[in-house]
Amino acid sequence: MSRLRMGVVGVGALGQHHARLLSELESVKLIAVADPHAEQGQRVADDCCTKWTADFRDLFSQVDAVSIAVPTTAHLEIASEFITRRIPVLVEKPIACDVAESEQLVELAEEKNVILQVGHIERFNPAMITAKRFCGPPKYIRCERLSPFAFRSTDIGVIHDLMIHDIDLILDLVPSPVERADAFGLSLMSGRDDCVQARLEFQNGCVADLSASRVNPTAKREMQVWSDNGCVTVDFSSCLVTCYTPTEALQFGTPPVELAKQAGTNIELLKKAVFQTYIRIESPSVASANALFDELTSFVECVHNERQPIVDGQQALQAMKVAERILDSVNNHEWDGDRSGLIRPNAIYPASRRLAG
Repeated sequence: MSRLRMGVVGVGALGQHHARLLSELESVKLIAVADPHAEQGQRVADDCCTKWTADFRDLFSQVDAVSIAVPTTAHLEIASEFITRRIPVLVEKPIACDVAESEQLVELAEEKNVILQVGHIERFNPAMITAKRFCGPPKYIRCERLSPFAFRSTDIGVIHDLMIHDIDLILDLVPSPVERADAFGLSLMSGRDDCVQARLEFQNGCVADLSASRVNPTAKREMQVWSDNGCVTVDFSSCLVTCYTPTEALQFGTPPVELAKQAGTNIELLKKAVFQTYIRIESPSVASANALFDELTSFVECVHNERQPIVDGQQALQAMKVAERILDSVNNHEWDGDRSGLIRPNAIYPASRRLAG
């Protein structure tokens, strides 16, 4: 199998890692990196033993596939240029700025019959891959994705910056359309939604609560999935999975609440028995893996073998449609019954009022 000639467009905070990992793949020849910032572009090119160009158009005649990690506002323009030339594309999440742009990109890829993969990296997180084996059909999901303010990705709000990861994961877990989306948000730093709390209700009855903030003192990325099987928790940062399942004693024995009512029962011992006798706790082993490396490797294999990516354009588009419903709910939330007041500088307002300003 010949080496895939690839380029990376945008080698900033994330794109530089795309370039580094692709340069280490034996199945890839990294032809060049493209970035308008000469110092950064040349530094990454030197580190990866490749060339730098300021103009991504220089790659058209040189590459078989491309990875795009530029600001979201440029996704449609740049990805379209490559797809039009039938060059397979891996574009970072979110797929584009909004649903309309996302649809344009997906339709173009389908028209040209070109592979379009979107960088929803948590699908490749080994903790999530492990957790899916233990999750029954979800009845309730809770996600928290919090981070300190990074002073980047300010061209989009937290829904498209962070929450989109969990939206994609939830849609992959729940085989049912979203029936309702309710949300509330605050703009604290960027003039866009920086903190958002959302609830999704699915037609099959599943409910998902999502919290996302990019103005938090510490980072946190966790998910809980409740089903008839019990509860599975995923810590994406530490790659830790914990499963809580009812034991036979809880399912078929005398309920512990009934035991507590019996004369002479030692309540303290009964308390200690909850997570020993009645609820089983297991921590399945999680493979040691680099999610970004696996994502890039999967893309390369898809191009080589002409097969659909794990997260293709259509799946990314569905996540964008849910994200847009959440954003609409944020913008329509009349938190104080008055959306006509002037915005005071440095005041904390719902994202709806800051965005409207």
